[in-house]
Amino acid sequence: MVAHAREDAPDECCGLLVGSANRIDEAVRTRSLERSPNRYQVDPAAHFALIRRLRGTDRAIIGAYHSHPRSAAEPSPSDLREAYDSELVYVIVSLAGVEPEVRAWKIAEGVVVELRIRQA
Repeated sequence: MVAHAREDAPDECCGLLVGSANRIDEAVRTRSLERSPNRYQVDPAAHFALIRRLRGTDRAIIGAYHSHPRSAAEPSPSDLREAYDSELVYVIVSLAGVEPEVRAWKIAEGVVVELRIRQA
């Protein structure tokens, strides 16, 4: 995710997170339909292709990630408005500091809760 954020900077990057239960085991890069330093939009064709690839497995899309090239790894007002699925994990990669920062969030009906990220 960090490499993807760096490659797409100064625009935001985006992708989907795959796993099962509370474990993410794959980050899948997607093309953003909006090339912007402040917005992203996951390409629906990539989203549906990933759903088809995962069909018949015990894995599913359990989250999404995107970057904030110039701001903190916290949900922006547009991130909050567009958090359409309260079951998803939303990961934000910030490139604003000296080192990249990666943080995860649950967003449900305007309530934002930070999740702890553990690496296996």
